[in-house]
Amino acid sequence: MTTPTGHGLTVALDGPFHEIKNHWRSTITADDVVRDPSLPLPEARAWALEHLIDIANRGYAVAGFPGHGGTVAESVAHFEMMALGDLSLNIKSGVQHGLFGGAITNLGTSWHHEMFIDDLISCELTGCFAMTELGHGSDVSSVETTITYRPESDEYEINSPTPSATKAYIGNAGQDGKMAVVFGQLLVGKDNHGVHAVLVPIRNNNLEDLPGVTTGDHGHKGGLLGVDNGLLTFDHVRVPRRMLLNRYGGVGDDGVYTSPIESKNARFFTMLGTLVRGRICVGSGAAMATRKALSIATRYSLQRKQFRKPGMGQEVTLLDYQTHQRKLLPNIAKAYAYGFAVNEVSQHLQRVSEASGEDPSKARELETRAAGLKAVLTRWANDTIQVCREACGGAGYMSENGITLIRQDADIFATFEGDNTVLLQLVAKALLVDYKKTWGDMDMRGTAQATAKLLGGRFMERTTAGSTISRLVSNAKLKPESERLHARGWQVEMFEFREQHLVETLARRMRAAAKAPEDKIFDAVNECQEHMLEAARAHTDRTVLEAFVDGISQCHDEYIRALLIKICDLYALATIEENRAWFMEHNRIDGARSKAISTAVDALNLQLRGKAMELVEGLGVPVEWLGSAMLRDAGGQNISAEGVKLYSLRDGQPAI
Repeated sequence: MTTPTGHGLTVALDGPFHEIKNHWRSTITADDVVRDPSLPLPEARAWALEHLIDIANRGYAVAGFPGHGGTVAESVAHFEMMALGDLSLNIKSGVQHGLFGGAITNLGTSWHHEMFIDDLISCELTGCFAMTELGHGSDVSSVETTITYRPESDEYEINSPTPSATKAYIGNAGQDGKMAVVFGQLLVGKDNHGVHAVLVPIRNNNLEDLPGVTTGDHGHKGGLLGVDNGLLTFDHVRVPRRMLLNRYGGVGDDGVYTSPIESKNARFFTMLGTLVRGRICVGSGAAMATRKALSIATRYSLQRKQFRKPGMGQEVTLLDYQTHQRKLLPNIAKAYAYGFAVNEVSQHLQRVSEASGEDPSKARELETRAAGLKAVLTRWANDTIQVCREACGGAGYMSENGITLIRQDADIFATFEGDNTVLLQLVAKALLVDYKKTWGDMDMRGTAQATAKLLGGRFMERTTAGSTISRLVSNAKLKPESERLHARGWQVEMFEFREQHLVETLARRMRAAAKAPEDKIFDAVNECQEHMLEAARAHTDRTVLEAFVDGISQCHDEYIRALLIKICDLYALATIEENRAWFMEHNRIDGARSKAISTAVDALNLQLRGKAMELVEGLGVPVEWLGSAMLRDAGGQNISAEGVKLYSLRDGQPAI
């Protein structure tokens, strides 16, 4: 049973999506969403499909489709909750409803919606999202598959002209998919209109390949055994003209190609931009899986003892060791920070969706935010799940204890829906565009003068809680030096300085690279890549902190608010500590301040150690979904708050 403090933290962290997420917790059981880690590949696939059909037909994970209720933002919340159960089931749904269904919803017209959405929701029509090719992954604009209009039959012909045009790593292609959204170059007469998407039936109801379609099965993978990834090739396969998802362009009844977007480049990025929800879901799903791993590792650290205190008979609980606190508590703080950031970007997604393309700048901002969060959250997930495994010692390596399955399933999250390195470069390029808008074509002298005039200001726009953050920054300047570390405004300024300095210096380097001789430009830009990644990370860290500040401002329970303030302190100071070498190199902190930051992190860990159970309860993972044998007592019951010694909540314990 969850403690009142744990419940209060969950309500705050769920934010506007608490009702949806709590409905999952109260009505979905572990049997619905937790897979036996020992299931071999065929059984794991069968389990994932069976449970996806069951969940979908009960109305879960299908929000946001036209005419079916729910919002796009709510669909992200559904995806998050499924990730707390099983990542194979989660990604199976992501392929079916998020990618296949999302492409039909966002790239198709009302005809496509009426024809296919009911069946894809129920999983009667199982589908694939066939974008990646053996020869082209991140470089989608260069895919080789062709979609050729044949006027004599009023059809499109889909063809894989080379072996490298084979669609690869495609979810549902290995076994279950009956139709695919196929991305290829649209050829009409002598003109190539760039990448478009077309619906192509690939198997009949008996799951046999249709004429001209060859499917392949990737077989056993390093994780996500419940998802049947496979290969697709097409040998001059014909489909009716109306099967092209033609919201942004296609051939009309007169046989002529038209598009509401004249530029091929702009059309391509607009089409891909509508699929941004998938990127948000992958990042948030990885973060939720990490919450589960942290919940297991922290609960274990509260019950496992190791070595005796000198002169005393009692053994020491793992979480009483400073090194163990260092492993888990800053990552729990990050889990909260990232949770608030996902809530904010989900609401941003909803606003952009409702605007229906009327605010391109907000859409571009969303794409940038989604790319940065996906990269940062999935990197953190892989690193932290490994830390959780090690924090449980040998027990963490046993499949029955739950972490190994999370670890192998989350691995691929760093790669799909955009390789993390490429996504961070995308973020950096967007930041450079914003920088250019601010400074225009100023020379170095003009830039320096403008910087001096705006000293203390920002070239970047604060994303959330702008007035609150401005007030915090102003208040921090009034505090004595000894209190600055815990002043939120000082923390925000440190995050903002890092981003601004990195973007400014990157802009100068890129401007210099652009002036290099033609044969040297690639090398000059290539030398800036690590700088680009660092600027993107700094930007994402800053937006995450702002979202955390906004989340705290929305909490009206004073006790929970006080606890969240401490958690936010830990997130901010731990992040500054991780980057302290950079801050010292740029004279923002000295050796004494660096040591003070580490001391403050240790002190916060010690304070929050007494609330560790409540903190992981607040992450919102139902204890029954943890699937960890080492957390069960002799009677087979999951150990909850009552199973360990708690430092309790509001029964005499003062607010932290």
